[in-house]
Amino acid sequence: MSAQAQMRALLDQLMGTARDGDETRQRVKFTDDRVCKSHLLDCCPHDILAGTRMDLGECTKIHDLALRADYEIASKERDLFFELDAMDHLESFIAECDRRTELAKKRLAETQEEISAEVSAKEEYRNSMPASSFQQQKLRVCEVCSAYLGLHDNDRRLADHFGGKLHLGFIQIREKLDQLRKTVAEKQEKRNQDRLRRREEREREERLSRRSGSRTRDRRRSRSRDRRRRRSRSTSRERRKLSRSRSRDRHRRHRSRSRSHSRGHRRASRDRSAKYKFSRERASREESWESGRSERGPPDWRLESSNGKMASRRSEEKEAGEI
Repeated sequence: MSAQAQMRALLDQLMGTARDGDETRQRVKFTDDRVCKSHLLDCCPHDILAGTRMDLGECTKIHDLALRADYEIASKERDLFFELDAMDHLESFIAECDRRTELAKKRLAETQEEISAEVSAKEEYRNSMPASSFQQQKLRVCEVCSAYLGLHDNDRRLADHFGGKLHLGFIQIREKLDQLRKTVAEKQEKRNQDRLRRREEREREERLSRRSGSRTRDRRRSRSRDRRRRRSRSTSRERRKLSRSRSRDRHRRHRSRSRSHSRGHRRASRDRSAKYKFSRERASREESWESGRSERGPPDWRLESSNGKMASRRSEEKEAGEI
């Protein structure tokens, strides 16, 4: 990589996709499924093992240092939980490597058994056997990177292997996988606790709402009972008032009829007494007049006229009294 390319990659890694206003690069977001999540977390095996005997070539997903910078900026504000995707990717890769290691061990063991049997059958065959074939019975498989190691290799060759890019790359991948497992377990535990806390809070709120609802229903029932009682009391009071009013009206009507009857009776009695008194006075006057007339003899015409007027007046008074 040229110095210019290295500088561009460094700027992308520091500033992200928006460093030069390239809209084409901004169309793909780091959250896109086409973006390699292991690359965002700097643990993709295609990057780590590049240039070794086990170079995997280019990754099928997008690798961009600017997208990694965007992810690092966004992950400071919220938890994106991309560690789970990266952990699944590395677990699949390490499982495949371990399978190749076990297969190499098995093949090496079979080869060593065949060579040992031939050597034990022919002691003179050992001197004529090629050195490469004889050395195969003294090999072992590296548990980290599944490479073959000689049992009698000197320290320099062993140092070259253990310090090589392939072996160190596998160590980095395995350590990153352990770190991701720990991080995922912690985050899942935290999520479970948060989920449990939210569920407990929701259940507590539901219990409180049910209690408040039951209290509200009890208050409503109490208020309805109070209203029914007040209505019953008011109805009873109205009935009592109406009964008292009716009894007072009956009593008034009875008293009124009694008073009117007594007044009529007294008026009739007064009328009868007045009529009787008037008739007695008229009878006494007529009697006295008749007696005086007989004593005086025949009256003259003047007296008769006056007596006629008096008689007519008496008749009018009599008619008025009868009326």
